[in-house]
Formats: sequence, structure tokens, C-alpha cells
Amino acid sequence: MESADLKIFQAVAREGSITKAAARLGYVQSNVTARIRHLEAELNTSLLHRQSRGVSLTPAGENLLKYADKIVYLLDEAVKSTRNSETPSGTLRIGSLETTAAVQLPVMMLEYHRSYPDVQLSLSTGHTSDLVKSVLEYELDAAFVNGPQHHPDLEELYAFEEEMVLIAEPGETSLQSALAKPQLFFGKGCYHRKTLERWLQEEHQQSLNSMEFGTLEAILGGVSAGLGVSLVTRSSVKTWEEAGKISVLPIPEKYRRSVVSFVFRRDLFRTSAFNAFVELMSRFSVQGAANAISG
Repeated sequence: MESADLKIFQAVAREGSITKAAARLGYVQSNVTARIRHLEAELNTSLLHRQSRGVSLTPAGENLLKYADKIVYLLDEAVKSTRNSETPSGTLRIGSLETTAAVQLPVMMLEYHRSYPDVQLSLSTGHTSDLVKSVLEYELDAAFVNGPQHHPDLEELYAFEEEMVLIAEPGETSLQSALAKPQLFFGKGCYHRKTLERWLQEEHQQSLNSMEFGTLEAILGGVSAGLGVSLVTRSSVKTWEEAGKISVLPIPEKYRRSVVSFVFRRDLFRTSAFNAFVELMSRFSVQGAANAISG
């Protein structure tokens, strides 16, 4: 069994499509199909259910994927260990919440890139649940996510703290009236959505219709138009608030504090590039806390 075959199988499993996996890997489709069939012949078992709209894993495929993730990760870590030096270089894959990426990270990422130009730094955004999954499955080196995770395979560091507010259409001043409107959020894995649902449940108030949007800008546009309300970090809507496009309503202290954690696998090989990023993040976290106190 060759590591290259495992990487191809891993890509097919993640994409759910041989065509998409081939495009992602830069291979021709027939080559990917042949390598998967070779792997199945070698193992004497079927790894994929082949359907008209893509592929899904058989039980044997699901078992192999767990080992493939670990093997591919260890091979990558072995390469990193031979190339690691005191000067940060190589790749560093970071995930982040969209609001954190938009508000907290730009200046920090710019400083990191200027300080360590040899590091190939990438940033992808998503919901907390998806980001944690990507870290656990070795697709990301680390990620900024909401709240403590308490997962046995994860290390987590304090990164930032945000004030949560309820936003509504311009002119809205009543929290009770705002909570009676539909709620606009990202997908079901959205941490802020879960927080608002828990708040309404504890207040014995029925949660009304929730609408899902793909971006923060779309949510803000919907709220501004009077489509509904949303629970967001105050820093992410500052310009909209100052422009009078939305109303910002304070919420009970119990739900007002939101902590963003930096999570990574316990077995991660901590390269100099990773350590430099953590050091810079820690410096920004201290500065952010100081600004919050002085403000």
C-alpha cells in the first residue's frame, strides 16, 4: 500500500466525488479511478459506493479513512521535522470564524506575513463545528473557534474575548419586541445561534423561524431591511452601527461574553512557523485585553 494511494483515497472520501478529487489533486480522473481500484484490489474489498451523483464510503472505506488520516498526517509531520529550523518556513493552515477573520485577524496576519515571508500561510473560514472537525481530521493545523471545546484530542489557548449584542433594524429599541422576530444566522453549527436559542429557552420564549445565510454581509443586510434579528459580536458590526444601518441592543450579562479559543491537535508537530504564530497571537491577545479594560 503506497502513501500516494492513501492520499488519493483521502481526497476522494473528503470530496465525495472522483471528479472533484481529481481536480483538487491536479490529476486526470482516469488516473484517480485506477488508483482507487488498485487499492481496492490490494485490500480485496470495496471502499466506495459509486452513485450517479458521486461516491460514499463503505464500512471498510470508513475504517480505512481513519487510518489514512493518521498515516498521511504522520508522513507530513515527518517531512516537517526534517525541514524544521529556527527560521519559520513551510506551510501553516489556519481556520477561523468568519467574524474573527474579518475583525481580529487582518492586522495580525499581515504582521506575521511581513515577519515570516517564507511561511506559506493559508486561512479558511467556517463554523465552529466544521473547523473543529477539520482540525481533528488533520485538514487544518489549528483554528479560531467559539468557546472551550473540552475535547480529549485538542489543546486550546485563549485567543480573544468579544462582546455579544443583538442587532435589529434601525429604530428598534425594545429587546422584547426584537426577540419576537425571525432570527438570521449561519448554518446549524453556528455558535451564536445556539446561544440565542438557549437564551430564549431559559426565558421560556419560543424560538421563531430561523433563516440561514452564507455570509455576515448577507445577515447584516437582512437585519437592516427588517427581515429579522441576529446575535453577533459588537466589533463585527461597528461600521453598520455607526452608519445607522442597524440598531444594537445590549443583552443580559450571562450571554454577553464570547470567548474565541485557538485549538489544535495534541499530537501536532509544533514547527517554528506554528510556534511563531502562537507567540504573535498571544501578544495580540494581551493587547486586546488591555484595550478592553482601558475602553
